[in-house]
Amino acid sequence: MAGPKRLDPSSSPRAMLGAELRHQREKANLSQEELGTRLFVSGSFIGQLEAGTRRMLPEYAQKIDEILKTDGYFARNCEAAAKSRYPDHFAEAAEAEAQATSIKEYEPQLIPGLLQTEAYARCVFRAYEPTTTERVIDELVAARLERARILDDPTNPLLWVVLDEAVLRRVTGGPQVMAEALRHIASLARRRRIIMQVLPLDVGAHSSMEGSLKLLAFPDAPTLAYIQGLGTGQLLDDPATVNRHLLTYDLIRASALSPEASLALIESVAEDYTRDE
Repeated sequence: MAGPKRLDPSSSPRAMLGAELRHQREKANLSQEELGTRLFVSGSFIGQLEAGTRRMLPEYAQKIDEILKTDGYFARNCEAAAKSRYPDHFAEAAEAEAQATSIKEYEPQLIPGLLQTEAYARCVFRAYEPTTTERVIDELVAARLERARILDDPTNPLLWVVLDEAVLRRVTGGPQVMAEALRHIASLARRRRIIMQVLPLDVGAHSSMEGSLKLLAFPDAPTLAYIQGLGTGQLLDDPATVNRHLLTYDLIRASALSPEASLALIESVAEDYTRDE
């Protein structure tokens, strides 16, 4: 059996904490499950902390210091590891997303952040924050575009997105913005950088009518599920819950148009918006 992935502590503060946690846990002759039991979390959660796919919260850091007798090391350093450009409810998911080898997403309301153009993202953030300054909007847009740079790699991560047809029809920012946004998605699909499907409106009831869903897979840690609401978000690692969400996603994409038919629809709607300009 292959050993655990070698961590690079210099890559980020979270990787540094993860590497040290693994070192101190092994030094104390504790398995991930044994340490997790003492923290009232799963062994897989400890593995995710060590792999850097989960953020170490202050309450965990303090308890880990007590269990491993590390003289406050984790409590002192977890603040630096927790700094993020993203809202609190999404920060941990965004950081995990950057390390995932596979991202599967269903979105019923808007184009997912990884696929948004600058103009589309600006309209979305302005709708979220109608009274904030332009400087704040600029910072939010810059963080979103930076996040999307994970797609600069030609193959990793695998990104499979199912968009509800309502996303194509919701005119966000006007016809010009929508035409550009949909052409951007079509370009990624034509370059085979993403797998894209559209869930037609005439499908009717489906398995994820209550909201969006994101599934994140990693080479050395269990799959995570992320569900998001208005100003809230949950990153879930319970195996039974994640398996249920995996089934939900499978049912959604089974009901969606094929990638070829989806691309044709997206390009057709983009052409309609171009004529509307």
